[in-house]
Amino acid sequence: MDLKSKIFLIYGPTASGKSNFAIKLAKKINGEIVNADSMQVYKELKILSARPLPKNYKNIKHHLYGFQNVKKNFSSGDWLKLVNKKILDIKKRKKIPILVGGTGLYFKAITEGLVNIPNIPIRLRSKIRLLHKKIGTKKFFLELIKLDPISKNFVKSSDTQRVIRAYEVKLFTKRSIYDWFKSTRSDYENDDFFKIYIDFPRTELIKRIEDRTQDMIKNGAVSEVKKFIKLKVPKVKTASKAIGIAEIREYLKKKIEISEVIQKISIKTRQYAKRQSTWGRGNMMDWNKIKSEDLNKFLKKI
Repeated sequence: MDLKSKIFLIYGPTASGKSNFAIKLAKKINGEIVNADSMQVYKELKILSARPLPKNYKNIKHHLYGFQNVKKNFSSGDWLKLVNKKILDIKKRKKIPILVGGTGLYFKAITEGLVNIPNIPIRLRSKIRLLHKKIGTKKFFLELIKLDPISKNFVKSSDTQRVIRAYEVKLFTKRSIYDWFKSTRSDYENDDFFKIYIDFPRTELIKRIEDRTQDMIKNGAVSEVKKFIKLKVPKVKTASKAIGIAEIREYLKKKIEISEVIQKISIKTRQYAKRQSTWGRGNMMDWNKIKSEDLNKFLKKI
């Protein structure tokens, strides 16, 4: 295997040990680590996002961690632009890029490309949403099928967000959103990547999640949320959706005890891990699926 030409991608559910494995891999192959987790980009969410800390970097360079302000949204497109520059920079220095994280859309963006649909005017989008509200979900879906017949093969009538998006794209661009998808290409070939999907046993993962949640509370998650609240971040911002913020807010309002905070965060995190695994199974069928107990064996082989 020609490792020097590869871009390593490491995906797995939260708390599956991706960061530690990435560090071991980086040491073995002369690599540098690039963040592919949507919450770990925010500088004010160090503890709740389980961001790797500089003291744990083990002399391995880490990129795109903790640099974005929580008051700003950070999209897959924003990440892709930055990560492409990082990959070029790392390769110029004769190092191997290792992208690690649990945000499936980031990996989809780099391996398949992003749909370059023109910006749709806000007035038109508002008008379409009013139409949806006026005629209801079922009738609106029928209107979408009239406008864009191929949509019925790709979207369910109950998926309101996608139905509205498909309608506005077709109305404004005169092309089906699914035609836009077909014409989307990655800047890379599939052979440019070495893809690793960490398969972690569910029962063990649940225990790791519970332990990590307790550690987060011990290490200052409550103080982190207090500071976050003072920033008055709008609820619509991506960072506001970080697991733990709502639960700790309840605790600070004296609505629940700290034991219940830990329980609620653990449950939400388990649900998130399940969604990550489901997404991975559906979208990463061509990845090298490695069981967690076999990661060290893999490192010895390369």
